Amino acid sequence: MSQPVQPPNQPQQPYGQPVDGNPYAGGPGQGAPSAPTGNPYGQQPAAPTGNPFAGQQPGQGAPFGGAPFTPPPPARDNLLLGIGVAFGVAILAGILYGVIAGSIEREVGYAAVGVGFLVGFAASKVGGSNPAIVAASAVFSVGAVYLGQLVGISMVLADLAQIPFSEVVGDHFDTVTKAWSEEADFMTYLFLALGAIAAVGGAKKAG
Repeated sequence: MSQPVQPPNQPQQPYGQPVDGNPYAGGPGQGAPSAPTGNPYGQQPAAPTGNPFAGQQPGQGAPFGGAPFTPPPPARDNLLLGIGVAFGVAILAGILYGVIAGSIEREVGYAAVGVGFLVGFAASKVGGSNPAIVAASAVFSVGAVYLGQLVGISMVLADLAQIPFSEVVGDHFDTVTKAWSEEADFMTYLFLALGAIAAVGGAKKAG
C-alpha cells in the first residue's frame, strides 16, 4: 500500500515553527533572539541609599546650582525709622493723654502707662530692638506725658477763663508752664517715670 503524496508547493510558516514554545523564534536564516532579561533598560539600577545626593561627585554643586536651604540674611535694625516712629507716636499719644486729663480734670496713672507702652512698642516694632531706640522711646515717653499734662492744664484754664483753647496755648503758654510748675507734686513726677518705664516694657514686648 503506497503512501499519500504531499501536494507540491505547500505554504510554509511565515516565521518558522515555534521553537520550544517561543513564538518569536526567527525564521530560516535568522538567529533566535536572546532571551529577555526582565529589565527593559539592560542594567539594574543601584539600590537606593536614602540620600538624594549620593550619586553626585565630590565638589559637585547642589541641585539647581545653589546651596540648599540657604538661610536669609538677618534683618538690620532701622535706627532712624524707629526713632522717628517713637517721636511721632509720642506726640499723638501725649495729645490724647492731655485731652483725657483735661476732660476729667485729673491725671490717670494707667493713661500715662499706656502712653509709654504705646511709644516703646511701636518704635521697637518698626525699628527693631536697638538699645538706642529703647532709650529714645523712654525719653520721648517722658515728653509725651509732660505734653499731655500741659494740654490738660490748658484745657482747664481755657474753661475757667472762658477763652478758646488755641488762645491759651498761643498767647498764654507761659502761664500754662507756670501753672504746671506750681501744681507739680510727687504724683506728677511719678506719672513721668511710669511713662518711661512702660516704654521700656513695650519695646521689650515688641522685640
